[in-house]
Amino acid sequence: MDITVHEHWIPGAIGDIAALHARHYSASHGFGVFFEAKVARELGAFLLRFDPARDIFRCAARDGHVLGSLVLDCGEEPDSAHLRWFIMDPALRGQGLGRRWLAEALARARVIGMTRIHLWTLSGLDAAAHLYASAGFALEEEIVAEQWGRSVVERRLVLDLGR
Repeated sequence: MDITVHEHWIPGAIGDIAALHARHYSASHGFGVFFEAKVARELGAFLLRFDPARDIFRCAARDGHVLGSLVLDCGEEPDSAHLRWFIMDPALRGQGLGRRWLAEALARARVIGMTRIHLWTLSGLDAAAHLYASAGFALEEEIVAEQWGRSVVERRLVLDLGR
């Protein structure tokens, strides 16, 4: 499979990443149009303020279509980075790309002086939970949320970088 990794926006990236999320979370959690629109809107806003000296944007594409992404957003809080839009098409899973990108994000956060990295995930995403736990993330908060059109358990995971 010919995959190209990009470190910047490419044409169609916002729509492809939103679509990846929409397909995955529709199947796993029953999410609808509100979720897809939120991903597209927030990802677009991030890319308009993307700072390559601090933030990370990665996408993996084949034939011009994005099949995976990861963002480390260092612009929300002064000392805490936000890991966002980390998703892989089933065709890319299990090849180590996600683990490599996650390690790169953790290293970047340390280099630029972040004290923590946080992310939000959902119950029922066992492979993701295992990956985050193996990287040292711990549960900080768990809430039942209704914002996606149905009740889900959201989990805020945090990695203390020890600064």
